[in-house]
Amino acid sequence: MRSIWKGAISFGLVTIPVKLYSATEQKDVSFHQVHREDAGRIKYKRVCTVDGEEVPYSEIAKGYELPGGEMVVLTDEDFADLPLSTSRRIDVLQFTPSDQLDPILFNKSYYLEPEAAGVKPYVLLRDALERTGQVAIVKVALRQRESLAALRIRDGVFVMETMLWPDEVREPGFGFMDEDVEVRPQELQMAESLIETMAGEFDPGEYHDAYREALQQVIEAKVAGKELVRPEAAEQAGPAVDLMAALRASVDAAKREREGTREKAPADKKKAAAKPAGAVAGQAEEKAEKPEKEAKKQAPKRRARKSA
Repeated sequence: MRSIWKGAISFGLVTIPVKLYSATEQKDVSFHQVHREDAGRIKYKRVCTVDGEEVPYSEIAKGYELPGGEMVVLTDEDFADLPLSTSRRIDVLQFTPSDQLDPILFNKSYYLEPEAAGVKPYVLLRDALERTGQVAIVKVALRQRESLAALRIRDGVFVMETMLWPDEVREPGFGFMDEDVEVRPQELQMAESLIETMAGEFDPGEYHDAYREALQQVIEAKVAGKELVRPEAAEQAGPAVDLMAALRASVDAAKREREGTREKAPADKKKAAAKPAGAVAGQAEEKAEKPEKEAKKQAPKRRARKSA
């Protein structure tokens, strides 16, 4: 990896020089726009809409459009007077429990590597955060933008998660949240049974980008001059008419899939596997067969709550 920024964590009177690396990368297949007839690359020119002339990059400025259509032109001198910190510092503002941070605020992840002179204070702060279960809330300026960020530990390394500002998170003002929705106990029990049947330890290595892999195969086949075979599209299930029947069928299908996976698993993994949820599903099915009249007496009308 190549570092994209150098600075220092400012922790009280302690300074920890660090280098910044992008922690993630997109694996999308990239394309160029080309002329279909001869595969020539398509180029774009910067043309002024007023005089129709091509504009060199040195004459391009930033413009802010007003609601009435007028344009306010900003120059480099205007940006120079803004109170954006130019110091390469990651200022620690406070420490807080990690569960108080809503993941929706996280924007982009970076690794922090200590410079040679900062290894000891880096390890000291890392170990202290791990022992206390806290994350550091910091402020940092990257790419002409000041951001809040959180410092957390991952595999013994600091990860800096830049965060959105609160006014950048949209409110979910959906109409259904004000509706009175009745959920029967049988439906709730069967849904819980389905969740327990499908529960397991999350291993991201078990998942892959099927679309990207298929697209790469199409490209490789084109290069090799092979005949392309279009895969059959999977059948799309329609909306459930009988919610209870759909839940019960989903539980059965999940149980069959889980049992098939366990049969293929090594013996040592079988011993460590969690207790099957089939018994729970069976109990839920028995409870689901109680008279509907009794269920209606027990079923309160639940009002969907708005998030805080």
